[in-house]
Amino acid sequence: MLLNTIDANDKTYRKPKRFFEDTGVVNPGSSYFAPLDNVTNTKNQEIQTMIDRGRYFSIFAPRQSGKTTFIKEICRQLHGDPTYVAVLLSFQKYKNLDKTQFYQLVEKTMYSQLIDRLSEVKCEKSGTVKQFLDAHHLTDHISFSTLFEELNHILRFKKIVIFIDEFDGIPLIELENFLSTLRDLYQAYKDVEQKALYSVGLIGIRNITKLVVGGVSPFNIADNIKLPPFSLKNVRELYTQYTEETNQPFTEDAVKKVYAETNGQTWLVNRLGTILTVNIKPNTVEPIDEHDVDRAVQLLLSEKNSHFDNLYEKAKLYKETFVEIVFDNVAYNPDDDDQSWLEQYGLIRQKNEKAVAANNIYKARYIKTFFKEVNASGNFPLNEYELPGNRLDMARIILNFNHYIAQIGVKAFYEEKKTYEKTGQFLLTAFLYQFSGKEKGELHCELRTGLGIMDIILSYKSRKYIIETKVNRSGNYQSVLNEGVIQLTQKYLSTEAVADGYLVIFDTATAVGTECKPKSRRKGNKKINIYIIGIGRSPAPQEHS
Repeated sequence: MLLNTIDANDKTYRKPKRFFEDTGVVNPGSSYFAPLDNVTNTKNQEIQTMIDRGRYFSIFAPRQSGKTTFIKEICRQLHGDPTYVAVLLSFQKYKNLDKTQFYQLVEKTMYSQLIDRLSEVKCEKSGTVKQFLDAHHLTDHISFSTLFEELNHILRFKKIVIFIDEFDGIPLIELENFLSTLRDLYQAYKDVEQKALYSVGLIGIRNITKLVVGGVSPFNIADNIKLPPFSLKNVRELYTQYTEETNQPFTEDAVKKVYAETNGQTWLVNRLGTILTVNIKPNTVEPIDEHDVDRAVQLLLSEKNSHFDNLYEKAKLYKETFVEIVFDNVAYNPDDDDQSWLEQYGLIRQKNEKAVAANNIYKARYIKTFFKEVNASGNFPLNEYELPGNRLDMARIILNFNHYIAQIGVKAFYEEKKTYEKTGQFLLTAFLYQFSGKEKGELHCELRTGLGIMDIILSYKSRKYIIETKVNRSGNYQSVLNEGVIQLTQKYLSTEAVADGYLVIFDTATAVGTECKPKSRRKGNKKINIYIIGIGRSPAPQEHS
């Protein structure tokens, strides 16, 4: 199905007038633009409603998710009403300023916008306001408060709305004073209908309403708004604008595929729009379909760009938590510091009370990067691991993985003298990653089935290899083994209609590097191949049966 936006009689490609913006703020005159849907506070009130009611609010979202574009559009809409005076500030470059420099720049930017807007709407008090501003200079938070106390007397029928973008960039020395002043102004004039400073919006990557300074929250009077990603409707609307200009359509399946891969992340949607129309199918009216999207995603995943670079710097700060979220069934915890930061950076999100990767593209990009960092890929042709009939020699693969563990050591398995449960699964998954890819197969971790969650499943040339990992740190090897065998035979192998399964036990009682002979167990028509990987830090010989 094609998006129904082109003249059926016009089959000529037309050069686009605009482009997909993937480098900064969207200008609707030169870039394709789709206003975000459902931007509301916790009371389900939209921005305009909050402003009309004189509310203060905080908008937070990760970088390159459309915050500045959204706020500029709100300012444009407000200025359709001569009652409103919208002022847009940005603290992006203010972080290292001293107090004097900070307030001088706030004064310069804010005063000029106030005067320009009052002149534009022919406000009868504009001359009086200018005279006052010429005499009143901002030097600290007290003078900032006095500014609006005076304007409240001068401007009784105008509503000043201040948006402060990149609020995270405020100098730390002035954070508490500035927020406390805004809170005091709000409380002092909350019940006053005619007031100059009518509404305030702070925009940043952090949820400012949760910020605690000096033991208290200085902005707890504000509404909290989390800027949403593009909806499927937004993605369709954005790409439809391109189609209307060029006559090149996107199929509905292509639009849905982009949305599924990006989860509506605005930069990714725009970047894929560029790749699809410039690199995959340029200068043609041939429809862009879901297969083209697959190719575009692969190009994007291998691309070097500042968006991925910036996120990588953040992701690696909390790499273990990010990997655990991708491969594990992790409960969402808003009070967990690592999860909180990963969410603020846009790397994870909440879904059905679980913490999950924000989208498939981030998951694929950074898991691949982190796997490469552990250097788990062997320097050998993959066909050396193939047996007749397109089968993988899993015995050889796992034994070589044992050698790899011996080479890198076992430090990563221990955290405060306790085995790090997911390290083994992560490293084995990284080692198997070389057998995945579009031309070879698919690798999945923590794959949910009707009977549980499989640790690792590798599909390679139409065959499935199901691997359960366990850690034996209690010394009760037999119990750990029995549990793994039962899980594989009674749950996962039957679900996937596979006869053979693999159980890998990371054993603290076996010295690292120990060569353990593979064993097997049969349960009915199912065979379990068992491998012991020694992760003991000191030799401790032990027989396994």
